[in-house]
Amino acid sequence: MPHSASVPVTTVTDKGTDRTTSKNGLYLSHAATTSQLFAAPPLTPLTLAGYGERTKSRLLSPQLAEEIRHLVPLRLQLYDTWSLCYSLEQHGVSLTTLYSLSVPPRTTSRPGYVLIVEDKLGGIFGAYLNENPRPTKNGRYYGNGECFLWKSRIINKTPNAAFPYTGINDYMILCEPGFLSVGGGDGKYGLYLDDRFERGISNSCPAFGNEPLSECGIKFDIVGIEVWRISSA
Repeated sequence: MPHSASVPVTTVTDKGTDRTTSKNGLYLSHAATTSQLFAAPPLTPLTLAGYGERTKSRLLSPQLAEEIRHLVPLRLQLYDTWSLCYSLEQHGVSLTTLYSLSVPPRTTSRPGYVLIVEDKLGGIFGAYLNENPRPTKNGRYYGNGECFLWKSRIINKTPNAAFPYTGINDYMILCEPGFLSVGGGDGKYGLYLDDRFERGISNSCPAFGNEPLSECGIKFDIVGIEVWRISSA
């Protein structure tokens, strides 16, 4: 599955985080606050570890992974192996399983997570999470300004897009036993997945100022889901 990129390399650092927002592949949909310009360090190619030999549905291509890599925090860009925590095909339909498999090893320090979704039209999109997805008590949001939403455009020829934190609210990640969501505000979810992994919602939300991520529109049928961990272990 091709993921094209056609915009020039430009990298900036957001105030309050150590995330590099890169226009090398993923196009930033709105201007990020910048404190300095710098050249990205040379990085060794990524290795994607965890797909089974018989796994047919592989949502994350090496090219798309490299594009997302330039948007995650600098401390995580240096890691050259991403580990598959959960795959809908490999681990079955269970949000509980996704949560349990995403718990980081005790030896891991400050990992990051890439959530990937495929809709029935072949659209690929998702989110970067600075903490592992997990249920919280009393409907409490968590996460920080390193989080962002993204989409890979495969139907038209426009660049892939990333939607960084806007600073309007702190509604980053909200997970419960019945759903997983990223981004919120004004009663809208940037990305919402039900616990049966059948239906999802992606609407424009104040937290990320995003457009709907799915090729199907605001509501979509889920075909595939993956969660990848970026860490030292």
